[in-house]
Amino acid sequence: MTEILSSAQMRAVEGAAIESKSVTGQTLMERAGKAVLDAVFDQWPQLRHQPGRAVVLCGPGNNGGDGFVIARLLHRRGWKVALYLFGQRDRLPPDAACNAVLWEELGQITAPEHCPALRDLQPDLLVDALFGTGLVRGLGGKLAELAQAQAACPELVARSVAVDIPSGLCADSGRPLGACFRASLSVSFHRLKPGHVLDQGPEHCGRVVVGDIGLDAPCPEAARLVTAPAPAIAKAQGHKFSHGHAVVVSGGVGKGGAARLAARGALRVGAGLVTLACPPAALQENAARMDAVMLTRLADAAGLRALMADRRITALCMGPGLGLGAREVGLLDSALRAGRAGAALVLDADALTLLARDDALSGLLHARCILTPHAGEFARLFPDLAERLNTPPAQGPAFSRLDAARAGAKRTGALVLLKGADTVIAAPDGRTAIHAAHNDRTAPWLATAGAGDVLAGLITGLAARGLPLFDAACSAVWLHVESARAFGPGLIAEDLPEILPQVLRQQPE
Repeated sequence: MTEILSSAQMRAVEGAAIESKSVTGQTLMERAGKAVLDAVFDQWPQLRHQPGRAVVLCGPGNNGGDGFVIARLLHRRGWKVALYLFGQRDRLPPDAACNAVLWEELGQITAPEHCPALRDLQPDLLVDALFGTGLVRGLGGKLAELAQAQAACPELVARSVAVDIPSGLCADSGRPLGACFRASLSVSFHRLKPGHVLDQGPEHCGRVVVGDIGLDAPCPEAARLVTAPAPAIAKAQGHKFSHGHAVVVSGGVGKGGAARLAARGALRVGAGLVTLACPPAALQENAARMDAVMLTRLADAAGLRALMADRRITALCMGPGLGLGAREVGLLDSALRAGRAGAALVLDADALTLLARDDALSGLLHARCILTPHAGEFARLFPDLAERLNTPPAQGPAFSRLDAARAGAKRTGALVLLKGADTVIAAPDGRTAIHAAHNDRTAPWLATAGAGDVLAGLITGLAARGLPLFDAACSAVWLHVESARAFGPGLIAEDLPEILPQVLRQQPE
């Protein structure tokens, strides 16, 4: 997994490098400008040898300084460059001011009041070097008008590159702070920022490229981007009990489909044994639909306590198709208490609804639990956090899905997996990860009934095998999306466990 740095973390990394004198701000700015041009010519190869007209919009800070570098480099390649500075020339930061001087030896700096409609300029390349990660308030006045006009013009968006992140978009949340530019290419520096992958970020950023500007300091507290499953996915030798025993608790007659999907997912991902525990009346129905998944009667909470006394059971999944009655409340209470002794507990669907209704149950959550809500379930569990996510932000950094999941994990003491195209995994100890199913990782076919039940099963199976719960969650999300991508259009939930072996075969041993 790779780091995703917040704006503050990125400033700290840059500041530490400059303070150590290993690099200067001028050098970083020069490298950033070159990284943007490299990405532009990779995105649009025809522009490399066919200089055209470029419009460069520069802001009042160091992002604008990057714009001056880009303008200079384009000019040297024979481009006609029109540069507009949305700020006061004599108040630029020192490094940006130095690059402004270098640009003035080649071309003009034009004031914003002389900037016509961008469409009228007909640029072959539009460079947004206005605010980037430094934005803390919405765009106003002329800039807001330009942003609205640009975002509404597909021809302009198709030729636009954002320096770090489109101006108007909060780099820490992916939420627009009002009017917002759009780009078909965004070039981040050193690392991705949360806004590239969260919320509305992907639709505003387009393709995102990370440019190397020579920084190498790690940031241990940063979130991580999930880019592959854990190496331990490759199955080691051993007998079935050495690969764990997962139990999936099912609902009553006619309600077992979701639990069967979860059980199948747990088995396919490598759990040594999987048992579906259901009410006695549902045994015949489930037996007719399963072979490798074992069955056991589970009448009530006492039965679950007896079942979980078997220490060979290493993970329990509860929620898919469970039900919301008094019996289910008792089962969840018993599961929460039993899980403290060691078995991982994956809570989804109906189990989340029960937790949201009952403070006594939610008070039993612990670090061996993982909650897997979609947005609606998250709102029931954490209404105050959801309200903050749903309130349009007036300034940045805006409250993000990353913030919300992290707060939910800290509040409950359990892991939280907030599902979506931008799935966030947060542990109560502060670790966070994001899986972004956008661009080349998009998987729209997962918007199908039962897909979330399979994901719960994948987490359960990996946790049963002994993966730490955080790693199990990250790996399961990656495998879930990769399986959907491998199958493609027409996917239904039942297909996910069946395509999984093909995906697993492609993973290194």
